[in-house]
Amino acid sequence: MAVTGSPELLIVMGATATPEQVDEVVARLAEAGADAHVTPGKDATVIGAIGDRELLATLPLEGFPGVEQVLPILKPYKLVSREMRRGPTVIEARGRRIGDGYFGLIAGPCTVEYREQTLETARAVNEAGATMLRGGAFKPRTSPYSFQGLGIEGLEILAEAREETGLPLVTELMDPRDVEPVVETADVIQIGARNMQNFTLLAEVGRAAKPVLLKRGPSASVEELLMAAEYVVREGNTQVILCERGIRTFERSTRYTLDIGAIPVLKQETHLPVIVDPSHAAGKKELVAPLARAAVAAGADGIIVEAHPHPEEALCDGPQLLPTADFGHFADEIRALASLMGRVIG
Repeated sequence: MAVTGSPELLIVMGATATPEQVDEVVARLAEAGADAHVTPGKDATVIGAIGDRELLATLPLEGFPGVEQVLPILKPYKLVSREMRRGPTVIEARGRRIGDGYFGLIAGPCTVEYREQTLETARAVNEAGATMLRGGAFKPRTSPYSFQGLGIEGLEILAEAREETGLPLVTELMDPRDVEPVVETADVIQIGARNMQNFTLLAEVGRAAKPVLLKRGPSASVEELLMAAEYVVREGNTQVILCERGIRTFERSTRYTLDIGAIPVLKQETHLPVIVDPSHAAGKKELVAPLARAAVAAGADGIIVEAHPHPEEALCDGPQLLPTADFGHFADEIRALASLMGRVIG
């Protein structure tokens, strides 16, 4: 359910607080016209109070049974901040996990071009140990004359690839008018870099019961990315994966500049998992592996890369596509490094 206002307080319930005491705090907040986001944890339950600051200040929350501490939320992004949730969020899709030690290896074609191309890619990345399959049915392109994707037909091909391989699907949603077919097909809904601040679209996926993979815009700050995630979580969908995919700088030797520093910064600021897209940052397939290794070493919870049976024939992003023939070696290398960093592949 959508709510108004912004979270102003954190109510930390003690380790021995009962469910009835938590319910009493939530009920008193509701009486004051506020809403509550309850986050159970291993050591304590945290309640984020959403509403008018002055009304919340009139509640003697510290004196309620079970309440251990009442704290103001200082970050402009409330629900996705570390203040709101002490432990990391784990995202799960069809049994594959990302976050809190679970590493996601998401791979597949940039776009669904035709059935056999997609199925061949899905088989190859599945055999190599990928945890999810990416693929675009709807494609945002700089030129209106470039291939725009197969649309609904592309979704049907992706669903067939999932049926054969068992891999959860990650596919992009571009237009609120396509919410129903994308949500029905996808296991994880991707919001691309160009739509990071499409607030109508963010609200739509915030009301969907599917995880959301949110890519950082090419000119967006870390705070702007977190505020975009806040739009999704505010609508009730707490299952958000953040993706660093390179930002626009003066440098032209790569397609974008991969902001490695954003990974540890995000890990400090938010409980949401953080993954990296080295394919779009690099723009060149020979740079994808080094950037992927750097992402793992910097603490990323996963990577999302593009692969294709015949990159030279690809209709989209050919220079940055990993050949499926080489993907097994790439996956082995990433798996070994992730293991060294104490992570388990999904």
